[in-house]
Amino acid sequence: MSTLDQARSEALTETQVQRELDNDRARAERVAAERRRRTGLQNLGIRAASLAVFLTLWQIAAANVDPVLFTSPLKVAVAAVDMVLSGELWNALWPSLLVLLMGLSLAIVFGTLLGLSLARFHILDVGLTVYITFLYSIPSVALVPLIVLWAGYETTAKVIILFLFAFFPMVINTYQGVKAVDPKLLEVGRAFRCSERQVWGNIVLPAALPFIVTGIRLAVGRGMIGMVLADLYTAISGIGYLIVRTASTFQVDKMFVPIVTLGLLGVTLTALLRFVETRVAPWTAAGRED
Repeated sequence: MSTLDQARSEALTETQVQRELDNDRARAERVAAERRRRTGLQNLGIRAASLAVFLTLWQIAAANVDPVLFTSPLKVAVAAVDMVLSGELWNALWPSLLVLLMGLSLAIVFGTLLGLSLARFHILDVGLTVYITFLYSIPSVALVPLIVLWAGYETTAKVIILFLFAFFPMVINTYQGVKAVDPKLLEVGRAFRCSERQVWGNIVLPAALPFIVTGIRLAVGRGMIGMVLADLYTAISGIGYLIVRTASTFQVDKMFVPIVTLGLLGVTLTALLRFVETRVAPWTAAGRED
């Protein structure tokens, strides 16, 4: 066999091998996609069955309780339709959503920056950690009357209260995320003579991102608590005010509508955070089945 024929034979063999590898990769991707689809359908079925059981038990329990004190999911659904069509629910919800957006944004930005600063600079860590621990140890609800006294009953007070509830989870989780970075990764970065900016951008922040995302989830939950609590204390507007007003007039079915709305809002925000996490940092969700 001539040298040319041998070269052609080797090139053909390499092409066949590459084609087989591509076919195997495509087959593995199809199998993985099918597995994810089956898992998603299974999870959807489990959640639907769980919801059906919960609503059935709720309906049965409501039939055996005084309607002045409790209500059924059917009555809540009817009340929800009425409140949505009349605009009553939206008029109470949008001021709270505005407060939630502003308070959470400030808490996430300043909490993350402070957490990174405490973990990066030893002087700040030693000097400020004790104050962070001190303020976090105080029940936030104990400071609400003082904040209302200082800031009044308008949006500013509500934003401060929500910020206070959501700020500390961001600081603590960001700080712990940076401190939990594997020292071996830092040694590798230094061995390759990475600059401080490269170490933080390519090693520290990606490794700490799961902690930061967890901090955001905790901040969302605590922020919603602060949002409702601020409405309860100010009692002027917001979804918390709607709960108080409907409860005081014994409209139990209408009272449950904003409560269920808050639960759905929490589920929606959590799902949105998971979606963003899979796009921004897919490695943090590796191996997790939703």
